[in-house]
Amino acid sequence: MHITRYTDYSVRVLMYLAVRPDSLSTMQEIADSYNISRNHLMKVVHQLNRKGYVKTVRGKNGGLRLNMVPSQINIGVLVRETEHDLQLVECFESDRNCVISPVCGLKNLFSEALEAFLVALDQHTLEDLVPEHSKAQLVRLLQIA
Repeated sequence: MHITRYTDYSVRVLMYLAVRPDSLSTMQEIADSYNISRNHLMKVVHQLNRKGYVKTVRGKNGGLRLNMVPSQINIGVLVRETEHDLQLVECFESDRNCVISPVCGLKNLFSEALEAFLVALDQHTLEDLVPEHSKAQLVRLLQIA
């Protein structure tokens, strides 16, 4: 299983915003804190806004913040919405016809593993990733003013 950078950045943005629930944050601040590309982050934030995870405020004093409380943001749902290809092997694709498909157990095994992975993620929310006792340390690590 491979989680893309896009999903990784999506989770990181939400974690950053969860640490600052009463403030607006800019994409530049987030990009600087994680040392990631602002341009790539713009795509991520746009999608998070479209999906309702964040609210953006335009203008000179604008920025973004969470659009829901961290306990409402399910990590499994987020991963499903940000990952475009959860196909672990080619035979998951309907247009692929592997010669050993009639007797191969690999597709079922990988399908079972993927389901277990997603079930584990479904049991967690953003609140679990940013527990109250870790917020001060996250603020320091991310160098949040």
